[in-house]
Amino acid sequence: MEKQDIEIKRYLSDLKEGETGVITKVKGYGAFRKRIGEMGFVHGTVVKVIKKAPLHDPVEYELMGYRVSLRRSEAEMIEVISEEAATALSGQPFEGTITSEILRKKVAERGKIINVALVGNPNCGKTTLFNLATGRHERVGNYGGVTVDIKTASMHSKGYEFNLTDLPGTYSISEYSPEELFVRKHITGEMPDVVVNVVDASNLERNLYLTTQLIDMNIKVVIALNMFDELEKNGARFDYQNLGKMIGIPIVPTVASKGKGVNELLDEIIAIYEEKEPVYRHIHISYGQDINRAIEAIISEIRKNNLVTDKFHAYYVAVRLIENDSVFTSEIKKIEGTDLIIERAGKEILKLEKEFNERTSSLISDAKYAFIRGALKETYKEAGSKAKKNHGPDVVLTHQWLGFPIFLLFMWIMFQATFSLGSYPANWIDSGVSWLGELVRNKMAEGPLRDLIADGIIGGVGGVVVFLPNILILFFCISLMEDTGYMARAAFIMDRLMHKIGLHGKSFIPLLMGFGCNVPAIMATRTLESRKDRILTMMIIPFMSCSARLPLYVLLISAFFVHKQGLVLLSVYLIGVIVAVVMSLIFKKVFFAGKEAPFVMELPPYRIPTLRNTAIHMWDKSVHYLSKMGTVILFASVLIWALGYFPVVKKTSQISAKTEMVNNSATLPGQNNDIQQSASTENESERLENSYIGKIGHWAEPVMAPLGFDWKISVSIITGLAAKEIVVGSMGVLYQTNNTEGASVNLQTRLRQQEYTSGPKTGQKVFSPLVAFTLMVFILLYFPCVATIAAIRREAGLKWAILAVVYTTLLAWFISFGVYQIGCLF
Repeated sequence: MEKQDIEIKRYLSDLKEGETGVITKVKGYGAFRKRIGEMGFVHGTVVKVIKKAPLHDPVEYELMGYRVSLRRSEAEMIEVISEEAATALSGQPFEGTITSEILRKKVAERGKIINVALVGNPNCGKTTLFNLATGRHERVGNYGGVTVDIKTASMHSKGYEFNLTDLPGTYSISEYSPEELFVRKHITGEMPDVVVNVVDASNLERNLYLTTQLIDMNIKVVIALNMFDELEKNGARFDYQNLGKMIGIPIVPTVASKGKGVNELLDEIIAIYEEKEPVYRHIHISYGQDINRAIEAIISEIRKNNLVTDKFHAYYVAVRLIENDSVFTSEIKKIEGTDLIIERAGKEILKLEKEFNERTSSLISDAKYAFIRGALKETYKEAGSKAKKNHGPDVVLTHQWLGFPIFLLFMWIMFQATFSLGSYPANWIDSGVSWLGELVRNKMAEGPLRDLIADGIIGGVGGVVVFLPNILILFFCISLMEDTGYMARAAFIMDRLMHKIGLHGKSFIPLLMGFGCNVPAIMATRTLESRKDRILTMMIIPFMSCSARLPLYVLLISAFFVHKQGLVLLSVYLIGVIVAVVMSLIFKKVFFAGKEAPFVMELPPYRIPTLRNTAIHMWDKSVHYLSKMGTVILFASVLIWALGYFPVVKKTSQISAKTEMVNNSATLPGQNNDIQQSASTENESERLENSYIGKIGHWAEPVMAPLGFDWKISVSIITGLAAKEIVVGSMGVLYQTNNTEGASVNLQTRLRQQEYTSGPKTGQKVFSPLVAFTLMVFILLYFPCVATIAAIRREAGLKWAILAVVYTTLLAWFISFGVYQIGCLF
């Protein structure tokens, strides 16, 4: 039997009657692990399935010469390896029996797999540590909320396989935000073997609050004391080893940005996984006599229900119930037989709140911070008069009067640099694209295949790839703001304005991320605690001009606004911001009237960004951009070329007659060439208008004509529904001609030369500065790309995704109509 045909069982509950397996891991906490261990369900034990109960639950098992029954919920927390899997992995033939030695050998191999979850506050360096350990290139920023989804990767080191999961940054695992609930659900549901609690060494008191919650859960934890170099640089003294002994958690100093401490951290993970770490022990945080009494009263009820203790540690459940965590309480209520637990918790909450005249959630928080302060008082010494953090630039950058103008200046510099610095490498790429296109035309025989490669693929895709340097410069500038910590200051500066339009100050970070790409910006709204704020922010993020629109802006601004490029680009972005503000006010009135969430956001210390992180950020974005070249944009370019190439028709009698007249006329050589070129252009224009793409364009033209757009522009807009980069690719196909000029330069020239060939505007220029600006406004505002709509649907629901499609497109048409019609009056 082939190895790939053997099903490797993962849980004891997966084994069928008569099958045998060997236990590799036992999940669960506290009383469950103790009870199961006492019964013999431990690492390396051979277990055989005897039979299931009539209702398939519980199941009878045989181990160590005796029989015992387990509920399915309990068996689902015991990982095993089957005999067949062990046989397949060992390479020996399966003959119906197998020695326990082989099974135990395979158990040892399976036991070398450690599932690790990285948990920590926002901006603690968790993702940097993840990248360093795994070699992944995840996004890193010096502000809260960079990691808005889980990231997983595997690595092999020291004879073990580490499955690492980078969880979203969170200050606690309560019910305040989606991140907190997500992290809590992952820890309790997936039950990682070891949790690495990444702690910012420069902000111990706040970071250790999350640690106290992990202590309550009674799980295996290692603390990665990150940014330890900053603590030492500030002159503070910290006896982290003594603190580790006090709280029962080993602590390893790390400097993730410089690669320090990672090997030591892996050693500690292995030690605690193998239960060889002497420091590790479970402690109970003292919450004071009255709260401790209430906890014990609730625990006495919890221990009567194995369904609860199989999933959670009793002490953790009691604390969460006393905190009156509504989400957790609802989760406990779903478990059978928990009515008395909930009733007891309710009584204890009433007693405590009556006695202290304070909410129990506040009592627990106060007690946790008192515990943290007490522990730090014995192990941590301040640096005296030395400044703890680098906040000096805030004197200017967040100044009451200077902060906002400085922010606008940074924005203008970013946009101007996008043109000024990006023009040089763009010209080099442009020349390469032109050379490649001419090479194809000269080397291949005339026909549809040559036209497809030269005009469809190279003309379409090449017309977009030429703008890659501009995209990278934009990403570089945004990355600098993230890594230095200025992004959080931008949110601070904008909070009052955001509050006026019904948004939270933290909404500014997803909005600013939208300038790079709308999809991660939509996901970043998870950092907002209020669902109202999340949805409202999602609905206006599409107005933040993403990098996919930038190629069109660069093309049109370079062609029609030569002397004011940075200012025109800034104006387009500002229009998006203004429209977002107006729509936010409208949405707030119509859908989201109600209480607003308070503005609470960390302002991290300024840090000098590392070249590695900036390079990783740029590389990831460039890969994302280039991947579209070989997929969506390539497909669209070929499709547009085919629709414009077919059906192939013969020259009309009018064009044939004109060509014959040119050939028979007695003109000067130069005049004859001009007339031939004119005839060729007319012939090409008529052919395109009679093609499939021309018919689609003419069908849409009546709707777009009031905006000053011809049928070719209309087609380009339609193709941009999938991805905004395709708009330029479409223009590259529709407006491209065979000559020796560079692709981008030629396209700019063709746009300036393009004339109407039919209708009342025959002979007039299609493009003008007004038309170009109107087109940029329309592309800015209309239909978000398919990926953005999918993200909105996933985060907010189908109705909000449909609303985003409809209202943005209608809004784009009416605003563009106003811009064009008003512009025509001047």
